[in-house]
Amino acid sequence: MPGARPSAAGSATPDEQHGTRNRVARSILDHGPSTAAELALRLELTQAAVRRHLDTLVSEGVVEARAKRVYGSRGRGRPAKVFALTDCGRDAFDQAYDQLAADAMRWIARTAGGGAAGDAAVAEFARARVEAQAERYWQALDQVPPEERTKALAEALTEDGYAATARSAPASAEGAAERGSGGEQLCQHHCPVAHTAEQFPQLCEAETEVFSRLLGTHVQRLATIAHGDGVCTTFVPQTRTDGQAGGGSTAGGTKTAGRKAGGTARSTSSTRSTSTAGGSAGTSTTSNATTAKSAGRNPA
Repeated sequence: MPGARPSAAGSATPDEQHGTRNRVARSILDHGPSTAAELALRLELTQAAVRRHLDTLVSEGVVEARAKRVYGSRGRGRPAKVFALTDCGRDAFDQAYDQLAADAMRWIARTAGGGAAGDAAVAEFARARVEAQAERYWQALDQVPPEERTKALAEALTEDGYAATARSAPASAEGAAERGSGGEQLCQHHCPVAHTAEQFPQLCEAETEVFSRLLGTHVQRLATIAHGDGVCTTFVPQTRTDGQAGGGSTAGGTKTAGRKAGGTARSTSSTRSTSTAGGSAGTSTTSNATTAKSAGRNPA
């Protein structure tokens, strides 16, 4: 019947089989490590068909099976198996210039004198590199409410080839229970510079600093593709409203401070220093009053 989906692997031509395998690999790239059931749902295929393609991709070294990472409390039974792209699989997706980039980074470090000076020079380059991206992201996030900012950043990153998504994360998942709130996970399922970042983690660090500035809160990098994880995962704590007026830590305030400071690290330090300076007088007064009271004197 025309338009009917093949019911068996032999019903499709070799080209069709290859095309479907590419779709499976691309879906893993776009959404991160996935189970066969998730892939079948996204691609509108049977799980049996997906498993056949996964078996082929595993044998070719394009994907690998691993235990699914569980956030929060783990239920009974064995964790579900997920399939993630290998380094070989990622090489097929726009990573042809990794060696050139790594050579350039080594040249920067060597020209600066190597050692700590070389590391600092690479870090400075990494910050300058992400600044250009940050300016574009500012525009995407400028009019977005704080609670929707992580999703907007994920969409902007996707346009730059990072295949990013945002999803909610429970407090217990990231050890944030003591802060009384959960948050979100910003997941980047593809990294165009993953192989270079393996050798130069300054690239990841500079990116994390920019995320913190863009979102107006301290963020925590939980996993990176460069370190062998299937997804670059950043935890974004739920935005708190208490104390923001005095500390100037709202997203808008951080954005303004970051632009004026002209640097990622400097903007964060500036915000913290302002909060500290603003609270020192109050702390001193409280301390004096407490001392006077214990001595039986009038604090005035």
